[in-house]
Amino acid sequence: MAQVNVTIPVYNEEARLKSSLPRLHRFLSDQCRGPVEIVIADNASTDRTLEMARSFSKTLPGVRVLHLEEKGRGRAVKRAWSESTADVLSYMDVDLSTDLGAFPPLIEALLGGGYDMAVGSRQLKPAMTTRGLKREIISRGYMRLVKALFRVKFSDAQCGFKAIRRDAAKALLPLVEDNGWFMDTELLILGEKLGCRILDLPVRWVDDPDSRVKLWSTAIGDLKGLIRLRRNFASGKYSTAGGANSRHELSAKTGTSAAP
Repeated sequence: MAQVNVTIPVYNEEARLKSSLPRLHRFLSDQCRGPVEIVIADNASTDRTLEMARSFSKTLPGVRVLHLEEKGRGRAVKRAWSESTADVLSYMDVDLSTDLGAFPPLIEALLGGGYDMAVGSRQLKPAMTTRGLKREIISRGYMRLVKALFRVKFSDAQCGFKAIRRDAAKALLPLVEDNGWFMDTELLILGEKLGCRILDLPVRWVDDPDSRVKLWSTAIGDLKGLIRLRRNFASGKYSTAGGANSRHELSAKTGTSAAP
């Protein structure tokens, strides 16, 4: 039976981890039909996050801890996924802002063979999303820029609720350069442009008012990432990286159509 990885990247999140991890574990135990591993990927926390994560790994079956000495959400996710042997790899934010009810269909889309990646979207059904005006404006403006630069079809690059087949991740992760917040945008753009079939799944999402995301510094980092990625496509860097074949594997194809 297929195994699913759920990675939770954390940095100084002892309060959120304490409340969300037991809830997530109960949900996955009740709702997932196959084996699930939960990886708490601690990236250089300076509070009691790592201690708490290790405590959970001793008391909750299927929970393990990955500790990195350097910060970076993208770095933590990439490391956890690269080390996992699960058939489907996923990650979600520790605040569980996305309704967990969307997780089973997210995973089934990949296990059923129809898609290579599946992403939660707060844009497809805006009425299901609750967040402040500033975040809404920034998020929508960012996606308009992504679509203008790369002509992609997915509707939400930044929702912390994504999954990918292991074979697709194995091919794509070596191409992803960013180790911070831009990592999943980069993964999505590369995936779609190189041929991955991506499910855009509307999700119910409630903004966490205590979010640790620094909006403006993150936005600047994202803009730099988009410029770098655009230059890489223009220079033909990914021309032999490959695209998804009619099944689910990414194969190297010289001359594949990978221009934005």
